[in-house]
Amino acid sequence: MDFAFDARTEELRAKLLAFMDEYVYPAEAVAEEQRDRLASPWDTPAVVEELKAEARRQGLWNLFLPDAEYGAGLTNLQYAPLAEITGRSPQLAPTALNCAAPDTGNMEVLSQFGDEQQKKQWLEPLLAGEIRSAFAMTEPEVASSDATNITTHIERDGDEYVVTGRKWYISGAMNPDCRIFIVMGKTDPDGADIRRQQSMILVPRDTPGVTVERAMRVFGYEDHYHGGHAEVIFDHARVPASNLIGEEGGGFAIAQARLGPGRIHHCMRLIGMAERAIELMCRRAVSRDAFGKALAQQGVVHNWIADARVTVEQLRLLVLKTAWLMDTVGNRGAHTEIQSIKIATPRAVVDIIDRAIQLHGAGGVSQDFPLAELYAGARTLMIADGPDEVHQRSLARRELKKYL
Repeated sequence: MDFAFDARTEELRAKLLAFMDEYVYPAEAVAEEQRDRLASPWDTPAVVEELKAEARRQGLWNLFLPDAEYGAGLTNLQYAPLAEITGRSPQLAPTALNCAAPDTGNMEVLSQFGDEQQKKQWLEPLLAGEIRSAFAMTEPEVASSDATNITTHIERDGDEYVVTGRKWYISGAMNPDCRIFIVMGKTDPDGADIRRQQSMILVPRDTPGVTVERAMRVFGYEDHYHGGHAEVIFDHARVPASNLIGEEGGGFAIAQARLGPGRIHHCMRLIGMAERAIELMCRRAVSRDAFGKALAQQGVVHNWIADARVTVEQLRLLVLKTAWLMDTVGNRGAHTEIQSIKIATPRAVVDIIDRAIQLHGAGGVSQDFPLAELYAGARTLMIADGPDEVHQRSLARRELKKYL
């Protein structure tokens, strides 16, 4: 395994680092000021559109898609260090580059499993950054950590499907530019194979019977930049049968294909979040005195900073190994490592951000620093894309099989 950056990655890293310094970090305060003046909290600040235009002009656009026809054609190993950089400003940078979830996963689904009409109608405007999308799987009435539990019904009726169900924490759904939902539901709820009961279907937001009921908060935050997390009702919403993605019963397999790259994207952005927290911790430590000496001279602060650096270096190597395996042996061959990074990274990054908050005192939990919001985002990823315990269960079973 050679994790040295190749020439293309080095070029893109240099461009992206300069883009962050020149455009993204200065835009953070501007975006907050503009948001306070918006008619709706879900509208996009003008500076975000300016960032998108500049990123596209510089060729920093759709970097996440390995398919050169639609994206930058980067491998997972090439994209990983770029995703890390965007994680340093998770509210603005991924959106600026058109590399923000849930659009990334939805574009991957459409590029891999969509037919030509679905790609033309929905993938192309998503790739162009003209619309946003949402992925509707999680439900409030069942333990959605087990995807076989979902109860949303997708019933064939002639040349249409009728979608009925209640979803929540549907990321991106509050954004007024969100035009399409990819909905996971059951087309064969009584099927013998519990992993062939589910299907995925495209449901336009303006379909009669679709109601965005309310915004769901995450640790008190509404995540305006990514379009929030909504509760959505599908009340006998009718769509053409041609809106089905792939075949009936293929939804579970599509979901698994969607989550592999998504998890590594999240983990690399988490490492970027940790790097931002370490930077803030160090700046705070050298600028404040307590009990007669600088915080940077306090032994406990030394321990926090040293432990954070060691942890980040370990995590980065594990994530890069996972990216390399995904490129060389595929997602199935990298299954153990994908689960490992999903378990290890959010947990460790939450701890690093928590120490940075502690060092900032009251400022750490305020809106004057990004730490509280970074903490909320990192802690949420211990639940999102499958709770840690689900991955621990699967990983332990795989290890135990070696001894049975």
